Amino acid sequence: MQVQAVADWLEDAIRYDDSDFLPLMLGNHAIGYVNTAWRQRLQQAHSELFAVQADRVALLAEGLDYAACSARLQQAAEAWRDAGWLNGWRNERFIAYLPDGTPCFELERAAFRPLGLTSRAVHLNGLSRLPDGEIRMWIGRRSPFKDVAPNRLDNLMGGGVAAGESITDALLREGWEEAGMQPAQLQPLQQQALLLATRPVARGLHREWLFVYDIWLDPATAPQNQDGEVAEHVLMPLAEVEQHILNGQFMSDAALVAADCLARLGYWGGQATPLLTLLDGVRATVGQNVLGR
Repeated sequence: MQVQAVADWLEDAIRYDDSDFLPLMLGNHAIGYVNTAWRQRLQQAHSELFAVQADRVALLAEGLDYAACSARLQQAAEAWRDAGWLNGWRNERFIAYLPDGTPCFELERAAFRPLGLTSRAVHLNGLSRLPDGEIRMWIGRRSPFKDVAPNRLDNLMGGGVAAGESITDALLREGWEEAGMQPAQLQPLQQQALLLATRPVARGLHREWLFVYDIWLDPATAPQNQDGEVAEHVLMPLAEVEQHILNGQFMSDAALVAADCLARLGYWGGQATPLLTLLDGVRATVGQNVLGR
């Protein structure tokens, strides 16, 4: 077991220099964070929609309802795409929320990162207990044909919550697409963790609430991918999961979810205090209103 090494990895993963980011304000509420490069672009090309100030970027949406604000921002995002500023276009929208949970607009998911908006995703840990009592974890390996992070390791399932979906809707959809899980298997599951993943990325700032579930499966029956996005699922010893977290084989958010699961399983026993302290910094209470954190 390498608990201190995992703690060091997690600290590197969650600590970053935030001095380049200013809050994106909607009225008196911070809903995102914008770096210098994107502040310059917004000031240059969209001064009618964004006011760049010394200590903030104001979204000029006063008087716009949900639909109108969504349309204005979507039009801006399409202009960023056409100008070559924005890659990874998905034709899928996420919802941005105020801190009290009020939805304020929806926007192409690729445009969330330039504005540092907080998205939501569901992740599913697959666990099996062998006849000798050993616990193993089902790990997905992404397709080699994926545009983003081909061949990287993932949880049993992980995916974004699209506009119009509930957390349960996304769990059922992604569970079937990525692992062939039936609704009857997933609907009884209780949420086990809620984690905030935050890190600078090439596109801006990644901020995403990860709604985490665990499912216990027969070790003799492998999950079956349905949409071609997962090349295989491997039933992996926990020590191997730990090693792949450290060697960078996992997707970043999937690594965080896997580390949290190992901690909840008691994998590191009484040695886990440094890691648990770091995890507490990204965990929220399940059921807590966290959309604006």
